[in-house]
Amino acid sequence: MRMIDLILAKRNGKEHSKDDIKFLIEGLMDHTVADYQMSSWLMAVCWRGMTMDETAALTDAMANSGQVLDLSDVGSIVGDKHSTGGVGDKTTLVFVPMLAALGIPMAKLSGRGLGHTGGTIDKLEAIPGFDCSLPIDKFIAQVKKIGAAIAGQTQELAPADGKIYALRDVTGTVESIPLIAASVMSKKIAAGSNLIILDVKCGAGAFMSTEAEASELARTMVEVGRRLNRPVSAVVTDMDQPLGNAVGHTVEVIEAIETLKGRGPADLHELCLALGSLALITAGKARNEADAREQLKNVLHSGAALRKFVELVEAQGGDPKVVDDYSLMPQAKIHFEMKVPGKTPLWISGLHGKRIAEACKLMGAGRSKKGDPINMAVGVVLHGKVGSCLQPGESVATVYADNEAQLQLACKVIESGIEYSTEKVDVPPVIRAMIGAPAAV
Repeated sequence: MRMIDLILAKRNGKEHSKDDIKFLIEGLMDHTVADYQMSSWLMAVCWRGMTMDETAALTDAMANSGQVLDLSDVGSIVGDKHSTGGVGDKTTLVFVPMLAALGIPMAKLSGRGLGHTGGTIDKLEAIPGFDCSLPIDKFIAQVKKIGAAIAGQTQELAPADGKIYALRDVTGTVESIPLIAASVMSKKIAAGSNLIILDVKCGAGAFMSTEAEASELARTMVEVGRRLNRPVSAVVTDMDQPLGNAVGHTVEVIEAIETLKGRGPADLHELCLALGSLALITAGKARNEADAREQLKNVLHSGAALRKFVELVEAQGGDPKVVDDYSLMPQAKIHFEMKVPGKTPLWISGLHGKRIAEACKLMGAGRSKKGDPINMAVGVVLHGKVGSCLQPGESVATVYADNEAQLQLACKVIESGIEYSTEKVDVPPVIRAMIGAPAAV
């Protein structure tokens, strides 16, 4: 078998066998396949696509290119969740303790933010002392002990994905649904969980701009999971505007804690219930969606989910007092209220999530490249979303900045991302589609 033959076969639209895919990945890992050859093959995939059999074989080979965690000692069902990335997405901070409080162990490996999307690991590090760098043995031990852990991704899991993504990033081959699906699912499978819930974002603030693209990606990942004997359910969700009201690190942790206290924004609350319902039904812990939602609401209202969050923070070295004293987290020096213009009531008709994120990045909340330092304190808290009616002079957003120059730049970008209407605007649904959801009984 020669790499050139596989490149030509894919260029000509032919289907690879499982052995072909295995040869590709093993060659990448042992350096018998050169980077320039793999890059050529990736471009052929972007052009010709891959069948579902090929995508599943690629996912399996990438997952088995390194360590595959064995979580069988943790429980018969171990949950994991993945988001394709969005603005203001602090769902993991709510979802993980909710499910853990209901008896589903949650083993969550998360990433850092890059570009305009925030990373769960960065957000958690706004909590004083919180350690996201857990070795694999301690990660598994913590899940066994308290039912939950959230840690940074490790290079031992699916290393072929890291090599391939580095090539995709510099060769214009990122936007391929089979390659994206294999990348996401290989890491999820290597992480050892057998209950995988996916949140696939679509809209102006997401990597998938249309619902059709996001749905295709979701269907592909669900089918790959089915073929590799991992139950996968997916939700396609709106990312035209930020999720929740807070964008930034400290402010998003605060909003997640408020949601665990039952006081979170409606869209974040609804998304957590939708994702949680999928997990409970798939795990056989709820008869149907109504039963699942009732259980999830109970752990919020009783405080069980918040107590599990505190337990998680304590287990990873963080200060649990943050749930009652938000001032323990990094605080911005300037709080500026942006006002609604004009002299008549206005409805928010558009809220460009990516511009809100870009404004935060201008204040230091984001990275341009891996390893850049970030400012945990800065951010934006919105006081209205699409469909909200605000009075003239009312605050539409609070901007948290550390100096006047950054504040002025950020405010200009935020203003450009907010659109108003003099006529009533409907509140858009956060859930666009559910894919692979189990049937209610």
